[in-house]
Amino acid sequence: MPDLKLDCLDKTVLKALDFFTANPPEPLNLSRFKFPLVIGSVNSYNTAKLIFANQAAFFANESNLKKIIRNEVPLIMEKKMASEIIVISASGEKDSVWELKLAKKYGLKTVLFTCSPQSTAAKIADEVFVFHKLPEPYTYNVSTYLGMILSVFGENPSLIKKFLVRLSAALPKNFQNYHSYAFIIPDEHAALSLMIRTKQDELFGPKVSIRAFSYSEARHAKFVIRDPKELIISFEKNEYFGNPKSRWEIKLPGHAGAGLLMCLSYYLIGLIQADRPAYFKKHIANYCLDYGYKAYGRDKPFEVIVPGN
Repeated sequence: MPDLKLDCLDKTVLKALDFFTANPPEPLNLSRFKFPLVIGSVNSYNTAKLIFANQAAFFANESNLKKIIRNEVPLIMEKKMASEIIVISASGEKDSVWELKLAKKYGLKTVLFTCSPQSTAAKIADEVFVFHKLPEPYTYNVSTYLGMILSVFGENPSLIKKFLVRLSAALPKNFQNYHSYAFIIPDEHAALSLMIRTKQDELFGPKVSIRAFSYSEARHAKFVIRDPKELIISFEKNEYFGNPKSRWEIKLPGHAGAGLLMCLSYYLIGLIQADRPAYFKKHIANYCLDYGYKAYGRDKPFEVIVPGN
């Protein structure tokens, strides 16, 4: 497949921030949900962990939902601890469809967080919350999940962009010369480390190593091997992890929250992407049009550029 003229991830982040500056997300107060079961797949699951971090909830994904809903939900409902399920799905298709159907089978109220109000899942759910998104390459999902995060936490996208622009002028002079990178994330945003790992899989596969751990996770022998060619990017003080000459501590502004940290991480990954061969751009069309959709049992190929709403 040819190298498509797609933006790298850093430019997609800046476009999303501009969009939300001009179109502020409507605030969403999650306290209305009392100990819900929140379901997502891959980065929608990680987004769920981020936005529900400050209240009681329990979580499932496409791999363990059937077991959880069979073994645990009846007990929870019996104790009147919860009676609703929240599915987070930007597309409102794929796994979200059977997840909502299963929840209804067990008598749960179904709520959908999505960017696709005309989707199959939106027609099934009892209540739908719609978030705005921009057209973006398949799998990027920047505006989709960023909109949800900004809706919950109310961070200012204009301030986030200003921070990123300032930071881009202060990159380590040899930033692009490292052969691998590792992020160390504050514990309160630990789910972001999984989002970063997902971007590694999607954009680089086996070609470039980008690791990510929460600070507490990093202590568990993640940096036994210190390599001067691995840049360790931390958002707090790093005294122990990685080669001492290959550490970059980024001082966060006082307004930093989950939205800024997501944008910052994705922005830096985009800068890495921009200076490497076009691994993603050369292969994403083949994935979308040839075999990716077949793994879901679908007949219709994925769109390489997912439309906005």
